[in-house]
Amino acid sequence: MPKSFRSRVEASGLRFIFSLPRFARRLIAGRTIRIDCQELALDAQLLLRLHNLSRVKLSGGEPAAARLRLAASQESAAGKRIEPVSIREVTIADGLPATLYTPGGLPKGSGLLVFFHGGGWVIGTRASHDNTARYLAQRAGVRVLSVEYRLAPENPFPAAAEDAVTAFDYAYAKAQDLGADPDRIAVGGDSAGGNLAAVAAQVTTRRGGPAPAFQLLIYPAVDATQRRRSRELFGKDFFLTDEDMTWFLDHYAQPGVDRADPRLSPLLATDFSGLPPAYISTAGFDPLRDEGEAYAEKLREAGVAVALSRQSDLFHGYVNLIGLGGRFTEALAEAAGALRVGLSPRP
Repeated sequence: MPKSFRSRVEASGLRFIFSLPRFARRLIAGRTIRIDCQELALDAQLLLRLHNLSRVKLSGGEPAAARLRLAASQESAAGKRIEPVSIREVTIADGLPATLYTPGGLPKGSGLLVFFHGGGWVIGTRASHDNTARYLAQRAGVRVLSVEYRLAPENPFPAAAEDAVTAFDYAYAKAQDLGADPDRIAVGGDSAGGNLAAVAAQVTTRRGGPAPAFQLLIYPAVDATQRRRSRELFGKDFFLTDEDMTWFLDHYAQPGVDRADPRLSPLLATDFSGLPPAYISTAGFDPLRDEGEAYAEKLREAGVAVALSRQSDLFHGYVNLIGLGGRFTEALAEAAGALRVGLSPRP
């Protein structure tokens, strides 16, 4: 989708600010932020300063308006479209749209990531995570099937969770048509997308398979029932706020929903045995940090191979900021490396 004149100007302005000498960026960002024995990265603090000055809210008002705000804000930070990556539009069962990303030169029979974008089950699209999907495809050397699952409140819980399972089943059944190896299919996503990936892995495993070979969970939301310490520490002024989280969840899990249902709160499942190996990344300055790390511990206790990586100097949402480089790109590069290893051919 072509960028608007305004978004091009904003992107140029951001690139200029982030290209300034370190001392100038520090002057704009302000004094170093240290909380819970963690220091916020300079570029993360700089972007947070600019975001807070803009007073653009992630949530609030009508969902349609919030979706437009997210799309406008992310155009500036996503960066130049990553190439060479070819795309093909795909329709999953029940008319569910998806985009298949294939890096240039990738042979058939590759690994495949079924990817679910973040956005609190209410906002976000394949387009908002286009460069994220391209980056993962190219850096991990896999195909990526990015899914346009149904959003709340128009389609409340469990619609998105059902779509996640449907998308994996489609990818497995149509692996040959997608150019993928059915035995090397991962599920993954960020935030609410990480929630959907975890749910898909649990549902498919508990029914006896077929199930994913790997999970890529980036700052996942996995417990809708409990407020943890990280939410109290970072629930204000760190991009994703306590107010945002309440707004998102109230739209997705509407009155009458049991929020302890593992399809909404996968951390509360009773059996974690046999789940696919996982890479779980959390952000140090993120309200979701502690529940993501609790999920990693649950997997570890059940004997599931899991790599937990806390990006201690970043905040929620870094996968959409790779156009700014630095720590944002480094963190996503680590995730791509984990995906590459997780979907590598077995001897």
